[in-house]
Parts: sequence; C-alpha cells; structure tokens
Amino acid sequence: MLLRRRGRTVAAAQHHRCSGYCGARRAARRDGSRRGNARARRSVSPSVTSALFEPLTLRGATFRNRIWLAPMCQYSAVDGVPDDWHLVHLGARATGGFGLVLTEASAVVPDGRISPQDAGMWSDEQATAWARIVDFVHARGARVGMQLAHAGRKGSVHRPWSPARGTVPADEGGWTAVGPSASAFPGYAAPAAMTADDVAAVPRAFAAAARRADAAGFDVVEVHAAHGYLLHQFLSPLSNDRADEYGGSLRNRARLTLHVVDAVRAVWPERKPLLVRLSATDWVDGGLTVDDVTQVAKELSVRGVDLVDVSTGGNVPASVPVGPGYQVPAAEAIRSGSGLPVGAVGLITTPQQAEAVLTDGAADVVLLGRAALRDPMWPLRAAHELGVPPERAPWPDQYLRGAWG
Repeated sequence: MLLRRRGRTVAAAQHHRCSGYCGARRAARRDGSRRGNARARRSVSPSVTSALFEPLTLRGATFRNRIWLAPMCQYSAVDGVPDDWHLVHLGARATGGFGLVLTEASAVVPDGRISPQDAGMWSDEQATAWARIVDFVHARGARVGMQLAHAGRKGSVHRPWSPARGTVPADEGGWTAVGPSASAFPGYAAPAAMTADDVAAVPRAFAAAARRADAAGFDVVEVHAAHGYLLHQFLSPLSNDRADEYGGSLRNRARLTLHVVDAVRAVWPERKPLLVRLSATDWVDGGLTVDDVTQVAKELSVRGVDLVDVSTGGNVPASVPVGPGYQVPAAEAIRSGSGLPVGAVGLITTPQQAEAVLTDGAADVVLLGRAALRDPMWPLRAAHELGVPPERAPWPDQYLRGAWG
C-alpha cells in the first residue's frame, strides 16, 4: 500500500548529508553487507577495471556502460519537430561514449510543452524526424531513449534565454496551461484545473506517444514525473488540492502517475525497458519526502518499471542544499527501499566521483547533465582517468588515433 510516513522532511533530515556525498558518507557504506541485495557492492570485471564501464542489461537492452546522458531541454524545435540541432546534440554524446542518450522532455500533446520551442511526440511528423536521430545514435553504438512529458501548470513559458520571463501570452504562441488545481507556479499564470475528462486523457496521450517512440526505433522510454511537471504536480500535496480520487492521500495523488505507467507499459514492447524519473523530495515541509517517493517506487516495481531516475525538487521554490552529488543519498534510499535499480543525477562532475557512486552501491547508473554540455566526450575522458585502455573504451574508430595513450 501507498502510505504517507510522516516525520522530518528530507530538507530537515538530510541537509547535513546531501552536500558532500563522496566525502561524507563513503566510510559508512564501505560494508555493503548491510543490504541483502546483490547490487549493494559491485564486483568489477578485471577486463574493464571500472564500474562505470561495466555493461548493464535491462530486459532485452544492453547498455555499453553506466554513464548516461540526462534529459535536457534544448528549446529549439518548431511545432515540436526535432531538427539538426537535436541530431548534433544527441549524436555528439553518442559519439563521445555515453551508454544511453535521453532526449529532452518531449511533450505528449501540444499543450504539454514547457515552451513553444519544446520537442514533442504527438504527431507522425515528429516521429519521422526522431527516427533519423535514433538511427544516427545507434550507428554510434549507444542506446537512445525518449523522455515523455507533460508540463502541466509549468507550460507555455518563455525559453531560458528569452528576454521575457514567465508565461507566453496566447497572441505570442502561448496557451492556457492546466494542472491538478488552479494554483499557479510562482511567476507563472494560473492554470486551469483539470476536469475528470482531462485527467483521463493523459494516460492515453502518453500511450500514443510511446507507440510512436517504438515505431521510431527508441530503445527506452522514460515517463517524466519529476521537476514540478504535471505528474509531479499530482503527486505533491503542495500543488494538488483535489477532492476526487486523484487528490488527498498519497495513494490518490499517485493514481495518475500509476495509470500513465500502466498505459505506457501496455503498449511498450516487453523487451524494451521502461524508466520513470521522480523527484524524491520537494525540499519543503509538508511536501513530498523520500519515504513517500519510495512507496511510489515500490508500486512502480510491480508495474513493469525497470529503473527509477532519481532527481529532486522543481515543484515549488525551495532552499536546496546544492553541492557535489547532493541528490545521490535520495537515489540510494529509493534503491534500498524499493528494490529497483536507480540512476543518480545532480552535480556528478568527475569520473572519480561517478565511480564512487556505483562502487559504494548508491546507484546502478549515473546521469550527467551540465557536465555533458561542457564536455560531450566526458565518458572517453573518464575512461582515460580511470585507467580503462582505449581499446576497451567506447572510442569511435574515426577518433581512436586521438585517444590518450
């Protein structure tokens, strides 16, 4: 059952341990025997010499390593259709050695976009454009995944580099955003509260997008239920004050996310992995806690979800103790409490830090965001720094002569 376990929120209870993961808690985790879980301590193959470069298999998909590209919006599509920018963005990271590259949050309906320039997967034209990118990524040896999303009340906003801020008005290409309730995200226009019919349409839209993702050749889909977007808005009591079966208790607030996952899993091929991104805490008293989200992850584990991509925050303004690996403890807690493999993300910047996340048993993969924007070949540099010989690293043949000796 989904039970809300009260007590201190993560913001209060974990502040002291979230800002210096690699230094603060390593000693306490050296003995992986405290978890009766074969994943707690990873035995690295002598032929590879690095946990980051151990292959991972989920269902019928094998990933060449455990360094994955996190979804990052590019705000560069027209009518939701990806173009050469997206080909280069994802293709460069595949060439640079990432095991999985994930697309940006791709809207399942036009009004589910964050900005008017967001990519989507609600039309066949978009699926055809994505297929070209999928083929290129596959040719570089990486797997490719699509993050399916609905922005909810955080939709119809200006992209980050626009001189304007907040909600895009209708006469400039915007729309009326929707949410579980009529409460606005600070600085944005108030959304329209979703009707029962509106809510019922959401799982169908995610399922239709998943079918298109399969037809386009994607290896993975990830349901975006984090960062204050629609599914997170339903999950959190800070943005959901509904009085129907989608509001109130944690079980009710999780209902839409679970319905979406069920709908996607029903159409997504059995051989292909399904991921879910969750925000493990709102970082605010009275909001979601790691205990809450662990209960949700347990429900996901029996619904055919193969890995939880663990992030935090984004639903309301909060004081977040940002620091190296600050979200890793939340990933570790959900991994331990749910039994699901997890990905860790958030200020993981150095190869040594990323390696420690895996060897300490905190996560099964690491996802890189801004570090990958700075360095598309981060995995190849990591292989060098961790002593993986070039012939065992994911160097493309065309670049091998440039490998560190």
